[in-house]
Amino acid sequence: MIEAYSFGQMKIAGKIYSRDLKVINGQVVPNWWRKEGHRLFSEDIADILQAHPEFLVIGTGAYGAMSLSPEVEEALKREAIEFEALPTGRAVDLFNRLWQEKKKVAGAFHLTC
Repeated sequence: MIEAYSFGQMKIAGKIYSRDLKVINGQVVPNWWRKEGHRLFSEDIADILQAHPEFLVIGTGAYGAMSLSPEVEEALKREAIEFEALPTGRAVDLFNRLWQEKKKVAGAFHLTC
């Protein structure tokens, strides 16, 4: 579960992260870099697609600056993975709710912009 989020920082299991990250099968994958900084492609979430969660929560940044390429949506639909892309603060709330409901949820979070 994510303990806190503020612009540029996220706290998980007592550790503070200051770079974009993913959460897959309850494990943090820190220092997440994407093919293009503010555009998400399926190769950027290949490890999430392989883990095949029930739900993927995408944090698009504090102000929603990161967008999804159409191929991401197609890949998630093809794999029958439900998803929601929201500004990161709202995405954290959704991720935590799904986590508490014991869903197999993954997260991909842009921490700034």
